[in-house]
Amino acid sequence: MSAEDWADAGKDTEGVRRVGRDYLDSLPQPPKDGSPKANADWWKGLDPEQQAAWTALQPNTVGGLDGLPATARDEANRIVLDEKRGQYRTELNGIPKPPANEWTWITAGMFPSKVHTDEWMEWDKKYGDQYRHLKSSLNGMNAIQTRFDQTGVGGLPEAYLLGFSPEGNGRAIVANGNPDTARHQAVYVPGTTSNLGSIGGNVDRMTELWRQTQQATPNASVSTITWLGYDAPQSIVKDAPFEHYAYDGAPAYRKFLDGLDASYSGSSEPHRTAIGHSYGTTLIGAAAQTGDLNADDVIFAGSPGVKVGSADEMDVPKGHVWNEEADGDKVPDIGRWGHGGSQWKMGGGVFLIPSDDAFGAHQMNTHAEGSGPQATTGAEGHSEYWEKGTTALKNQALVVVGEYGDVTAPR
Repeated sequence: MSAEDWADAGKDTEGVRRVGRDYLDSLPQPPKDGSPKANADWWKGLDPEQQAAWTALQPNTVGGLDGLPATARDEANRIVLDEKRGQYRTELNGIPKPPANEWTWITAGMFPSKVHTDEWMEWDKKYGDQYRHLKSSLNGMNAIQTRFDQTGVGGLPEAYLLGFSPEGNGRAIVANGNPDTARHQAVYVPGTTSNLGSIGGNVDRMTELWRQTQQATPNASVSTITWLGYDAPQSIVKDAPFEHYAYDGAPAYRKFLDGLDASYSGSSEPHRTAIGHSYGTTLIGAAAQTGDLNADDVIFAGSPGVKVGSADEMDVPKGHVWNEEADGDKVPDIGRWGHGGSQWKMGGGVFLIPSDDAFGAHQMNTHAEGSGPQATTGAEGHSEYWEKGTTALKNQALVVVGEYGDVTAPR
């Protein structure tokens, strides 16, 4: 369908929804600010016809409720995704494109300076923010669709859209494999500069992790999830030093993890790993500090600090906090002054981060290992922990599938 067709369909659907609201009002309502278990109980109390009505008439509601089955949330969120993509394409087509002559040179004093043209400045003042939001959001929606289209390629499992919104910086929760039936679940929190427009790179990271788990344990039952369910800092300099992004997002992360329990239908208890990169590790630390983190293992990569000073404070069994710091990663040493934790045990202190021995995390190797077909390469910077073929990725996968004895420590 064209963008105009989707936009028209969206308008028609909204009309149907207005008519159907009286019917929905007659049905059992979702609990107000309900826990994942309460949400799950509400959904189970509906018959199939009622569930279908809620999905068709209020997909935003169904798609956003932690505790509902992944299949139900996915169906609802795909409806919202398709409608929003059509709407945003139509809106973008209605905005004049930016002037081709964006830049010009002026001479001020002895040296020429490159500045925006008056024509471009006028366009930017009138349309710039809206244009950039629409373009960025559409990039993210297209990236999500690309992941849908990759299902089956190289054995990649079905993708599930467990959360979606293009409002503000955007929200997207994308799972490789159904977490309701997966024995091993991994829920990854991305860090600074993450938004809907850049979701593709973060989804790719969890796709690579899923593939690596299959090498670690062939045919392992695994779901790897990209969780962009919070407003991440958008600027390294202006935003990342502040802690409120982590504390503001922590309750939503805890609720999502609890929701995975409420919707789980597997035959045995799930094994769940919380994974964070950069500022995402800070959020996971804040989630453990201010509530109960429903996880069995925690993996930090490139952490600037997690607000607590000890692995014992991470709500997982002793010995199940893991950390990776690549040699070329500068974020941990810089970030510790804003997000490091404290402890007063022997060898402790202040501004501790997971890379410090006193913190008590297992340090995982990120250097190249081995030779021949099984050799791995090293991760050398802040963004390379999920690069295909790296030791960092291999070690993460081993934790996710519970093969702890094969995890290697730094040399």
